[in-house]
Amino acid sequence: MTSVERSLERLGLDYVDLLLIHQPYNDVYGAWRAMEELQKQGKVRAIGVSNFGVDRAVDLAAFNEVTPQVNQIEINPFQQQAKNIEALKNEGIIPEAWAPFAEGKNDIFNNAVLKNIGNKYGKSVAQVIIRWLVEQDIIVLAKSVKPERMVENLAVFDFELTEEDKKEMATLNEGESQFFSHSDPEMIKWMASRKMDI
Repeated sequence: MTSVERSLERLGLDYVDLLLIHQPYNDVYGAWRAMEELQKQGKVRAIGVSNFGVDRAVDLAAFNEVTPQVNQIEINPFQQQAKNIEALKNEGIIPEAWAPFAEGKNDIFNNAVLKNIGNKYGKSVAQVIIRWLVEQDIIVLAKSVKPERMVENLAVFDFELTEEDKKEMATLNEGESQFFSHSDPEMIKWMASRKMDI
């Protein structure tokens, strides 16, 4: 718990809105129980996980007091995760999309399907992707350092995607991560070797 208290002190805050276990490795049960305690103490409003398969998130919920309120997973047009999203929602866990733009991989901002949909509504590819996620009740983490892009990313509530738009977007799904597999033993070993200042 000291890392959270240290972070609160650095931030000058009494609590944070959301605290996540970043990866499904190491002593997740011990970490989760500590997070439950922090939530009881009011230092954390909501607790959740990141990069957990549905089975791991359900397992965590089954053996603890609090069900993860959020699972932050990779969701983008190339890694759509429809079955996982539905399963998370059925368990009362809200999906949160990291890398909704796939960090620009596969030339996503010039993708013909996404550009054509955007052109129909006078919207950018980023706005189409954000709207697609919002319509699925998925929390969106749309990263940008440019103020004009931040404003643009919020202008997604004046149009709706049609079923045809969604079918076209479904054809983009590759069904695998644009980054790495969280079940790859070499990736797990690499992550375990990292030291973080928290």
